[in-house]
Amino acid sequence: MNSDLELLLKLQVIDYDIGELERSKEYLPDMMGNLRKEIEEASTNLDSTATEYEQSRLRQKSLEIEVQSLEANLQKFQQQMMAIKTNKEYDALVSEIDNVKSTISNNETELLEIIDRIDELEKDSEDRKEKLLNVEENNKKQLAMLQEKVDSIGSTMETKMGNRKEISSSITRQTLTIYERVKKGKGGTVVVVVKKRACGACYKALTPRKVQEIKRADKINTCDNCGRLLFWENEESN
Repeated sequence: MNSDLELLLKLQVIDYDIGELERSKEYLPDMMGNLRKEIEEASTNLDSTATEYEQSRLRQKSLEIEVQSLEANLQKFQQQMMAIKTNKEYDALVSEIDNVKSTISNNETELLEIIDRIDELEKDSEDRKEKLLNVEENNKKQLAMLQEKVDSIGSTMETKMGNRKEISSSITRQTLTIYERVKKGKGGTVVVVVKKRACGACYKALTPRKVQEIKRADKINTCDNCGRLLFWENEESN
């Protein structure tokens, strides 16, 4: 294989790695943000459950006190029935007793609902607490790994750029110019293998003469259609 082609293939690998490092500068922070957001959401859900639990317990206590007070009033009204002398007083007291009984009934119904809800919240709290612990453990491990990658991008990039400069300096100027031009214009893979006697990138069929020139590998050959640099790998894949 032409020495420039060999160097270009190495350069292409380095350029791919550099491209991945550049892209990682964008997606790694996003990934880390999503992991932190997941922890925050799990924590918020637990806090929300705890807040509702406390509010429900306070409401339970308030209802219990209110029911006790109403029951005391009911007993007082029932005792007053013994001293009533007129029908008007009797009707008024009966109406008051009915109102108290209705309020007690409503409060007791709400109290039962509150107690059921408290039981649910206790279970939800345990589930959400366990989920938060799991999310924190898993996500913090991933965050640590991603942070290591973020921290290493600069030094890795510097090493890759140094390798690129070293290899580029060994490639003839004309060949490097072609490579850089195609890389800028097409992006992605610049040096491609011939497949089924066609360009491995655009799949444009090659003439028999072109195939023989590529096989000889004594010069740089480009695809007449897309401009990418071509090389022959082996008979089996062609």
